Amino acid sequence: MAAAPIHATFNGPIIMIGFGSIGRGTLPLMLRHMKLDRKKFFVIDPDHSNRAVVDKEGLQFIHKAITKENYAKVLKPLLTQGPGQALIVNLSVDVSSVDIMKLSMATGSLYIDTVIEPWPGFYYNTKKDPAARSNYIMREELMKLKAKSGGASTAVSCCGANPGMVSWFVKQALLDIARDTGKKVTEPKTREGWGKLMKSLGVKGIHIAERDTQRSKNPKPRDVFVNTWSVEGFISEGLQPAELGWGTHEKKLPATGRRHTSGSKAAIYLMTPGAGTKVRSWVPGVGAQHGFLVTHNEAISIADYFTVKAGSKVAFRPTCHYAYHPSNDAVLSFHEMAGRQWQRLADTHILTEDEIVDGGDELGVLLYGHKKNAYWYGSNLQIEEARKLAPYQNATGLQVTSSVLAGIIWAIENPKAGIVETDEMDFRRCLEVQRPYLGKVSGTYTDWTPLKDRGQLFPEVLDKKDPWQFTNVLV
Repeated sequence: MAAAPIHATFNGPIIMIGFGSIGRGTLPLMLRHMKLDRKKFFVIDPDHSNRAVVDKEGLQFIHKAITKENYAKVLKPLLTQGPGQALIVNLSVDVSSVDIMKLSMATGSLYIDTVIEPWPGFYYNTKKDPAARSNYIMREELMKLKAKSGGASTAVSCCGANPGMVSWFVKQALLDIARDTGKKVTEPKTREGWGKLMKSLGVKGIHIAERDTQRSKNPKPRDVFVNTWSVEGFISEGLQPAELGWGTHEKKLPATGRRHTSGSKAAIYLMTPGAGTKVRSWVPGVGAQHGFLVTHNEAISIADYFTVKAGSKVAFRPTCHYAYHPSNDAVLSFHEMAGRQWQRLADTHILTEDEIVDGGDELGVLLYGHKKNAYWYGSNLQIEEARKLAPYQNATGLQVTSSVLAGIIWAIENPKAGIVETDEMDFRRCLEVQRPYLGKVSGTYTDWTPLKDRGQLFPEVLDKKDPWQFTNVLV
């Protein structure tokens, strides 16, 4: 990668909030593909265990937690020191995305994050009902701010692998399906045009279908939560209610399903945690699998983005949800937590590239219900290739960090876009930046449906007229 392209020159201050596994992996990509002033690059984290990486690169490390009480006092002097526009790369947990976005726009700074994050206490507040702890509610808060942000400095919301990259995959998948079914189309330039294309192709819904097969050389210890990316992030979203974008083809809510009473109403939630809710799905490398229906912002934003309206009524909307089979160690970790009524394990551990003996991450979008049944389009990145491509990250991490890089470049190239979701960004430009880090990117058609091989050992009540009803997908 010695001849890696320089995608942007940025002379202003850069503030990276959070330096865990994703921050540590994003940093070398930024230094590789951007011309920047290292003296004005600040990394802020309450944990200094990774400080040596920052010091090695000649950057500034601030050993401090960003809190609701101090965020403006700490960040504003850094953002306004000039010269030029500043950039906030928010890769933290327990730091409010909305509040930091407000500060970024007030100071004319660029902003990017990988998730809509609240201040501490939101995810585990037992006084809030499940609806009030949902990603839907957090996104609705962001949408209110977004409506007022036109012409403001760009703030890219939820730009990791998923949410993020998968929204770009959906658009490419739609164009592939149109080509392969003989439908001549002009690539849409508007949100309405993309929604009409999806509707015209007969797509009923989308699984964000992922399988992480990375294995450690060391067996998972008892009472330790092991994961290939942020343990805190995974536990938080795993204990939120399961959520999904709710399509117009669906006939009935599942027994535990609930609707929202305000906002876009593009999604529903279940009265069960995502880490305790399984769905049937499919990825090329493994085939049929059970995945966790963990709540993710893209399940809501994709369903909302591709909605087609007739006047004020919804004429079409796809179902969309995550179907995630994490690494085996992470599955065991959640199983252990579930047995304790979701009480935390004593310790946590993120697998590094040095600990993993083999495997990879297969992450893509499964568009279903069209003439060719189902089409998976995505990235298959193996740990061996990830090691060669970039330091400080495994296959899962590199899919995320390369998405962050793509989002940063897009924000620099589009500095006055206000708040944007990844569904609204130029998917071709973003994938152009990111694709060298994604391993094998390809599309695969499959005849698999949620009804395949069902009812052979035990009778089931199934909707055989429409295999793609969510009631057939839910385990």
